[in-house]
Amino acid sequence: MRLAYAAGVSVRTRLLRTLVATLIALIALISVGVSAPADGVFQIGLHPAFFRLDPESVAEARAHVFALDVDVTLGELHLHFQWSAIPLAPSTTKAAATLL
Repeated sequence: MRLAYAAGVSVRTRLLRTLVATLIALIALISVGVSAPADGVFQIGLHPAFFRLDPESVAEARAHVFALDVDVTLGELHLHFQWSAIPLAPSTTKAAATLL
């Protein structure tokens, strides 16, 4: 009894094709989301932020330099992500003595 695909495509080739197809689909989804109108059902917004140091940001540990704000909207769902190259606030609000 022979296994299916014994002489066919190797697992490595299948994984590579799956990875490439996923990458193409992801790039297409991102390009559609970025170029969508502001009142559309699906939208991706990219907002570069050079410097944020207002009192609210410092109090909430959101002060940063060279950041990128990403807003994804899908119908009623709204997701927000922020990446900062240089965070100016600690990543935790716990005291240094309690981190151990």
